[in-house]
Amino acid sequence: MKRLSQLLAFALGGVISLTLLQSLSACSEGSDLARKIDSHMALTTIDVAGAKEVSRFYDTLDRYSNSPDDKRDQDHFRDAFRHVRANYVSEVNDAVLIDAAIDGVNKIESKKDGGVAPGLLVEAALDSMLSSLDPHSQYLSPDELKERRVFASGEFGGLGIQVTMEDGLVKVIAPIEDTPADRAGMKAGDLISHLDGNSIKDFTLSDAVKIMRGRVGTKINITVIREDIDPFDILITRAVIHVRSVKWRVEKNIGYIRVSSFTEQTEPGLIDAFEKIKIKGGNKIKGYVLDLRNNPGGLLDQAVIVSDMFLDDGEIVSIRPRRTDYARSYSAEYGDAAGGKPVVVLVNEGSASASEIVAGALKDNVRAVIMGRRSFGKGSVQTIQQLPVKGALQLTTALYYFPSGKSIQALGVQPDIVIDIPPAEQSAPAQKAKDDNKEGENETEGHIIREADLPGSINAQNQNTKTQSSKMGVAHLPINSCPAAGTEGKDKELGCAIAYINSSSAAAFLAKIGATPPT
Repeated sequence: MKRLSQLLAFALGGVISLTLLQSLSACSEGSDLARKIDSHMALTTIDVAGAKEVSRFYDTLDRYSNSPDDKRDQDHFRDAFRHVRANYVSEVNDAVLIDAAIDGVNKIESKKDGGVAPGLLVEAALDSMLSSLDPHSQYLSPDELKERRVFASGEFGGLGIQVTMEDGLVKVIAPIEDTPADRAGMKAGDLISHLDGNSIKDFTLSDAVKIMRGRVGTKINITVIREDIDPFDILITRAVIHVRSVKWRVEKNIGYIRVSSFTEQTEPGLIDAFEKIKIKGGNKIKGYVLDLRNNPGGLLDQAVIVSDMFLDDGEIVSIRPRRTDYARSYSAEYGDAAGGKPVVVLVNEGSASASEIVAGALKDNVRAVIMGRRSFGKGSVQTIQQLPVKGALQLTTALYYFPSGKSIQALGVQPDIVIDIPPAEQSAPAQKAKDDNKEGENETEGHIIREADLPGSINAQNQNTKTQSSKMGVAHLPINSCPAAGTEGKDKELGCAIAYINSSSAAAFLAKIGATPPT
């Protein structure tokens, strides 16, 4: 199987600002672009205005620090400040950054003049400064950086939920498949109000995540608020999380491949899936279903590799940082592992980041039919930059673009065939979306939480009101029109994907299923 060479190890992250124990990220150290960014940072000096703002933070630091002469922590803050102002995806105002940093210090309830360790003050400042930028930028402590690298390998310890913050509560974006949280019954959209009986109303997301972490085998009681029912408790035992990135099976002469996340295990897992499907199905395999539903994303190089496995040529994705001379694009090499057979990609509102790269690349190259519901819309790139003193920054440094030239940021991938699901059956809680860009969608789509709804979400600089173009247009069909499929015989979206591949044409499928004609 071919491999792509010299792939940029950007970190795309998950769909949220912080996941429980890890977000799906990888360090960009060692890449060509990372070296150029480092060089640019080294050449970037803080001008007089910037120096004045940093001095303003130092005054706050000196006031509360029990070691005001400790230059190491001052250098730590300055290095982070320089990196943010030089490399964030858009230009940021120095005063706004420093205001956010000081606000972080002011939120330390136990602070008193001359009584706080400078390291604690600087960490609080960096947490606040980075989180003020967008939902996905954050400061990583040394322990968090270590855990982030472990997660990229596909194995780590924790509960197995991806979370964000909403109205002072921790909100579950999605449980990771086959993890303690998933088996305990946690669902996307759940709000966490108490941990071991203690309210988290005034906690930061980082504070809550630190409490949810713990030794493997220990238990934590989580109070859950779920729509339309009374709050209840779930007892979860922490465990080592083994993320099996790829699962496969042959169903009705269709090769079914489920990719749940994009980790270092994805490429070998997908190669193995193709080989075993071909052994089991032989010449009877009619096509493939690539299931990316509720896949929150992961490593960019894996997204490019997965896209390339279905393509003989064509652009896959382009990445555009603030510095246009650092822009990069990635294209497919010859060799379609699916042998040119029909492919349907299943996506939904939980498909984000790397998942959207794959779906968008296969759609724009007219290699696959995209089926399901509009994806999450996370089109920003996070680079992890280790700091000289300690810790690292997970910083949004670029936006990514489809072959069509359109940005996914805040828009998402629009399926060719939208499967309409009644609001009561949707995986996310009913809430009116704030974005107005819902071309080709039905009313229920406006009740899904996506990237555009997250506080501080970035708007793509060239964004317009249109999503990706579609060769066949956008068709709609009610989910109850789909035949059931899957191991438990309840997966109607998969049933429609299989029915599509077994149809003689798109028109024949739509007519048989009773879909609304393409618009």
